[in-house]
Amino acid sequence: MHKVNGTAVKSKILIVEDEAAIRTGLVDVLVYHGYAVEEAATGTAGLAMARTGQFDLVLLDVMLPEINGFEVCDKIRQQDSDLAIIMLTAKNMDEDIIQGLALGADDYVSKPFSIAQLLLRIQAVLRRTQAVEDQLEFIYLGKSVEINCLNLSGQNEAESINFTRREINLLRYLHSHSERPVSRDELLHKVWGYANNIELETRTVDIHIAKLRRKLEPEPAKPRFLVTIRGAGYRLMHSHQTKSQ
Repeated sequence: MHKVNGTAVKSKILIVEDEAAIRTGLVDVLVYHGYAVEEAATGTAGLAMARTGQFDLVLLDVMLPEINGFEVCDKIRQQDSDLAIIMLTAKNMDEDIIQGLALGADDYVSKPFSIAQLLLRIQAVLRRTQAVEDQLEFIYLGKSVEINCLNLSGQNEAESINFTRREINLLRYLHSHSERPVSRDELLHKVWGYANNIELETRTVDIHIAKLRRKLEPEPAKPRFLVTIRGAGYRLMHSHQTKSQ
């Protein structure tokens, strides 16, 4: 549930899954848990529905007829940087996970998955963390990197950079706590919205950090802006900010 003009409205989820039994089961479960749900069986149909702007989250299978889930995700992100996307990937297929997150998915769930885990991830992705979004407009790293948080864009020397909303939220949170390392668990709680003290297997934080290093670091294998503090987490170094007036 979320509120529009003070009125409670069901969060609306689009399921894009070609296996009818899985799709029907997901619809039943999500409707039971209070979501408004629509479905599509092909990548083409799912993309057309996602582009209408009517949904809060897309649950997107990778293996789809006509166009696959990666292409659907990429085309959605070209138009909409805010629509939440969770990819359904094959079990232990790291390549699928990395590619989906690289294209802008917010999170992933590996098949076969438990309904409880899926619901946790849906709730977390929908629970957008707004705490660090209000005023921060620019982040500067060293003398070469400028990040425009409002436009989801930046410059690394002469090269233009595009960011997803999740990447910007991650950078904002690390920036606002740059005096210390921030743990994976804290990032999952504060940036991804997962509740504290839940057991969750996910590499989404590490993969997002690796993506950001490729965009920001002169040598991603030897980071100097987005560094790992062994046993403690990640820390954003050499940064300052400009706030919008």
